[in-house]
Amino acid sequence: MQLLVTIDGYAESDRVMSISCISGNLAYLQLGQFLATCMLQRAYLTVRSDLTVLNQVQEWFKLFCLQNSSQLLWLQSQLYPLNLALAEGFTNAVRHAHHELPSETTIDIDLSLWEERIEIRIWDQGQPFNPDLIEEPQPGTLRKGGYGWFLLRRLADQVVYDRSADGRNCLLIVKHRVKQPFQSQVPS
Repeated sequence: MQLLVTIDGYAESDRVMSISCISGNLAYLQLGQFLATCMLQRAYLTVRSDLTVLNQVQEWFKLFCLQNSSQLLWLQSQLYPLNLALAEGFTNAVRHAHHELPSETTIDIDLSLWEERIEIRIWDQGQPFNPDLIEEPQPGTLRKGGYGWFLLRRLADQVVYDRSADGRNCLLIVKHRVKQPFQSQVPS
């Protein structure tokens, strides 16, 4: 059976064995052996390559998180580190990828929110680079550059930089919900 699932404009097509539960905007799909949740929310922003729009980018992100944090409390606790990661990724795109391009060159930002994670994608049109060639700064040493990539990897659970087929670069920043330790309800 072929099923096309669309939630908030996002479509995912796959062979679906069964639909376990549909509740509000959240659908649980049984894909073979895996239980996957569908995206709750998605948002896009396109801005020019200019550091003066950084505050606008961060406010947009903050609003997105606050609008969704009532149903996903874990997102509230991750707002500051994720906003810092977004700022670092955006700043890197402007300063490095677009440094020789006109400020009218656009940067696209895509937010995807699931119950258990958030994904931030920052798309730029600059020349690609290999992040594996950036050496991690050693404690107690000073150097010019390289701290942003180091910081991104510390703020997120997953950071991926890739060149897409359309010739753009995509920085993917993923943060998973922090699972709370199980607390026993055994009376003393």
